[in-house]
Amino acid sequence: MNRAALGQRNRRLSEKLHRASRKQRVRNAALRMVAGLPLPAGRGEWERSLLIRPDHLGDVLLTMPAVQALKQAQPDTSIHMVCGPWSAEVPAAYPEIDRVLTLDFPGFARGGARRNPYISLLQAARRLRQIGYDSAYILRRDHWWGACLAYLAGIPRRIGFDMPGLRPFLTRSVAPRHQHALMQNLSLVETAFDEHSGGLARLQFPVDRAASDYIEDWLENAEIPRQRLLICIHPGAGASSKHWSAENWAAVADALTRQFDAAMVFTGTAAEASMLSEIRAETKAASHSLAGGTSVSQLAALYQRAGAVLGADSGAMHLAAAVGSPTVTLFGPADPGEFAPWGDARRHIVVHSDISCRPCRILDWSADAPSFHPCVRDIKPRQVIEAARRILQGCA
Repeated sequence: MNRAALGQRNRRLSEKLHRASRKQRVRNAALRMVAGLPLPAGRGEWERSLLIRPDHLGDVLLTMPAVQALKQAQPDTSIHMVCGPWSAEVPAAYPEIDRVLTLDFPGFARGGARRNPYISLLQAARRLRQIGYDSAYILRRDHWWGACLAYLAGIPRRIGFDMPGLRPFLTRSVAPRHQHALMQNLSLVETAFDEHSGGLARLQFPVDRAASDYIEDWLENAEIPRQRLLICIHPGAGASSKHWSAENWAAVADALTRQFDAAMVFTGTAAEASMLSEIRAETKAASHSLAGGTSVSQLAALYQRAGAVLGADSGAMHLAAAVGSPTVTLFGPADPGEFAPWGDARRHIVVHSDISCRPCRILDWSADAPSFHPCVRDIKPRQVIEAARRILQGCA
């Protein structure tokens, strides 16, 4: 099958997958019935807002400018965020967040036993009702579970995106627009107090001193002097469809180490240690690994020291951008118009295939042959090397 025919085939499949299935339509009808139940509202008067964000590190990080805008507009409001334990370190780092609650959101935990989503919903609603909130923001636009949670918790003001599964539970909705996820989050929160940000929203992650000291000690032990250029590569991502080959990453690491006499550090989670070992086994140049060896703040401190951070489309790349490090990100099925690292495009370069079905916005193609989805594999090492060179030479 030639590339044009493959692109057409994949577009047809992705369009079909994006349409609501019969199961989803039945569920949405049931949700409308639930929203019609005469449930008692929460009792008491609070100046307390709840932000519901079930996703992983990158999505939660892109929510923080919205949190800061909410705090600036309503400084007396206590802000709580409920998120998965997998991303709780991010909101905990921000002083605008008064309390971080964790919840094993159904469908978002990677690995482990699956919990009944409806029993979990009732248990979580009871917990939130006991705390008491006057408003809730459901920050994921397809998260019907979060919208129903806010409703069952008796939260009187519920703001979210105008989508079929959410709509019955909302008191105020925002039409979703195709824009960067950071701006989607910001527009949703600002709708509640009828304001709109002027200028370019800023994304900054606060790195604490202890994390910086930890990284300085690690670099010293690794015999990487401060004056030597540091380059980080984070090859892992939450979906296998975003992964590049070990051979390709090794070629990039060797070329940049040689051309810039750089110290190369690979980063990843503990689960990605074998991936990093495979890449390092392919490299000819010396390198270092910090797989699973850092907290989010420590990883941010490492990236803050780097001249560039390269990697697959993942939360790590958003973290690098949030501490001011230039990035080169490989994009496959996801849309960089929504999820590219935030900031000056000359400092945050996106590399992608030119196949016509990209971006399909389908991350799980496990039911289809991998050979039909070459968008990441199409990217050549020379493209990534050249992008990194432009950044490192200040010519981007």
